[in-house]
Amino acid sequence: MKRLVKNNVHWVGKVDWELRKFHGDDYSINNGSSQNAYLIQEEKTVLIDTVWSPYAKEFRDNLEKEIDLQKIDFIVVNHGEVDHSGALPYLMEKIPNTPIYCTANAVKSLVGQYHHPEWNFKVVKTGDSVEIGNGKSLVFVEMRMLHWPDSMATYMTGDNILFSNDAFGQHYGVKELFNDKADQCTLYEEAIKYYANILAPFSPLVKAKIKEIVGLNLPIDIIATSHGVIWRDNPLQIVEKYAAWCDDYQEDQVTIVYDTMWDGTKALAHRLATEVQALSPDTVVKVFNISQTDKNDIMTQVFKSKAIAVGSPTVGKSILSSVAGWMHFLYELQFKKKKGAAFGCYGWSGEGNAELKELLKKAGFAVVEPEAKVNWNPTDEDLDGMKEIAAALLA
Repeated sequence: MKRLVKNNVHWVGKVDWELRKFHGDDYSINNGSSQNAYLIQEEKTVLIDTVWSPYAKEFRDNLEKEIDLQKIDFIVVNHGEVDHSGALPYLMEKIPNTPIYCTANAVKSLVGQYHHPEWNFKVVKTGDSVEIGNGKSLVFVEMRMLHWPDSMATYMTGDNILFSNDAFGQHYGVKELFNDKADQCTLYEEAIKYYANILAPFSPLVKAKIKEIVGLNLPIDIIATSHGVIWRDNPLQIVEKYAAWCDDYQEDQVTIVYDTMWDGTKALAHRLATEVQALSPDTVVKVFNISQTDKNDIMTQVFKSKAIAVGSPTVGKSILSSVAGWMHFLYELQFKKKKGAAFGCYGWSGEGNAELKELLKKAGFAVVEPEAKVNWNPTDEDLDGMKEIAAALLA
């Protein structure tokens, strides 16, 4: 069932309440999500994006109830990833000659995934436009690496709608669709989680793209995303958030992450939290066991933080595999201008801390000198020593 966005623009996507994982199992979904597609019915009828392949039949069937598919003049594919384009092959079975407007990289993506080089691709680049009637046009803006090389946004003149694709979205299911109908706290947390876990590695590009979009002086009344809410109430608020998030973002927060074998490293983690709080009562302190907490939710808190500490016991002349995997994810995200510290217990050889510090440096963290490298279980003196690490992280 289509839902009105503005004038002759309707949402025709899917609110996916049951979705729990995304990008394989790499991103956790806590509050549902949506795959947003849009139907424009001016003098020309335009479909912007589709939905994920498990809902391809539902999507096409619903669309056929609203319009004659043969009357679709063209399709805009803002991004070729399967959550946006998955229903496209099933739709194209009915309308195989329909033009598809997309970037050159999107052609590579779509042909590579679905093996239909015969589709009627119309390659566009930033500044290209196409008239859709009633004095309105669609203007295309490439959004390379936000977050794939093929990504673009589409701006509709007259109604002043920016179909922003993955930018400014979040994995959050909202039946009423719009940002003013969503729980604002949940919306903020899902938006920053989405940025921290997906877009953060591309922050320099985000900064440049925001500057470019602002420089176009386009009036934006609605930001119609590919996931989550449609921003209609003060839509530029999310642009302002992105401007802050892309600029080496941090809050007055310290996050401590660890895993443990026999609770020695756990004791160090919790004592460090106590010492940070004692030295700086206004600083937010978070403590997470990597094996017991979702990695994306932890990483959102790391993104907010000005400093982190990572702990692992030494195991097999290295660190726990749970911590090693998490550290690789940290490296992928390339956070900037944050401090890091290492701590952990060992029984025999004690290589864990050195590896943690090297991995922190590789991930872009400024590693402080104090560390806690404790033989066997920590003594009271060892625990007291956590104050030195706390002071270094807060300095």
